Amino acid sequence: QVQLVESGGGLVQAGGSLRLSCAASGRTFSRYHMGWFRQAPGKEREFVAVISCCGGSRTYYADSVKGRFTISRDNAKNTVYLQMNSLKPEDTAVYYCSAKRSGSTLLPTNTNEYDYWGQGTQVTVSS
Repeated sequence: QVQLVESGGGLVQAGGSLRLSCAASGRTFSRYHMGWFRQAPGKEREFVAVISCCGGSRTYYADSVKGRFTISRDNAKNTVYLQMNSLKPEDTAVYYCSAKRSGSTLLPTNTNEYDYWGQGTQVTVSS
């Protein structure tokens, strides 16, 4: 069982930055692919970014955030981060951290591929 707790959300002006953190419980954090998703009001939850497990550092991003967001992880701290720069009003959403036990080298980008989810943290970008 893995518990995920996000933090770092808030209100920021367009063009600003925020860094989200997701702290994970358990001793096998490094064995999980870690992802970030977001959900805006009235919309489906969508993929944002993923980072590979097992000491690797492969990453993959949604086109909408590529070049602006950076995902990283610190396995010693059981934490994954999402650095968000050049924020836009359309980035406003609840951001969720997710974990998938490694079983494939393919990086998961669909919600139904993940095993565990955090409770979410609100990010609001004002224009």
